[in-house]
Amino acid sequence: MNTKRLSPAMEKALSDQMNVEDLQSHVYLSYGIWATDKGYQGIGSFLFRHAQEERNHAIKFMRYILDRGGKPSIGAIPKPGADPKNLTDCFNKVFKHEVDNTTAIYKLVDLAFEEKDWATWNFLQWFVKEQIEEETLAMNLIDQLQIAGGDKASDESLFNLDKTLQTAPDDAEDARNATGENP
Repeated sequence: MNTKRLSPAMEKALSDQMNVEDLQSHVYLSYGIWATDKGYQGIGSFLFRHAQEERNHAIKFMRYILDRGGKPSIGAIPKPGADPKNLTDCFNKVFKHEVDNTTAIYKLVDLAFEEKDWATWNFLQWFVKEQIEEETLAMNLIDQLQIAGGDKASDESLFNLDKTLQTAPDDAEDARNATGENP
């Protein structure tokens, strides 16, 4: 008896996204290494923590595929790319990676909808919500750097930003939980 509950197309698409999440983890690792090498240990720590979160996302996809009777396919992970030129470039690249990842998640949601695969559609809603938080977090990084003075920020401002990110929460406040009393 066939116990696979995923179409071949869905199994491949979910495996592909699992590999994208692993790539994202490597990208964050590379940016964390770059930041730490430049003396920004707090920013590096923040990016390392985020690399682990992306790895956890890959595991979520792997586990789901297995739980639905499929077999995840692990592909080669490309090299993350060139180091950022500066903190602005780093944070802008983080934002771009998150927007690209959101687009990929939306394509999976579309496929689940087309196939009427409601279990996978439901599973993917966690990632839709997560991407709202991821994009917000990336926008907050850009905003915080701009407030500090951008690439022309004083050493003191960059020091404070670095220390703030050392202990910053890894999740952005979810806008869907906002109320008049808790904006």
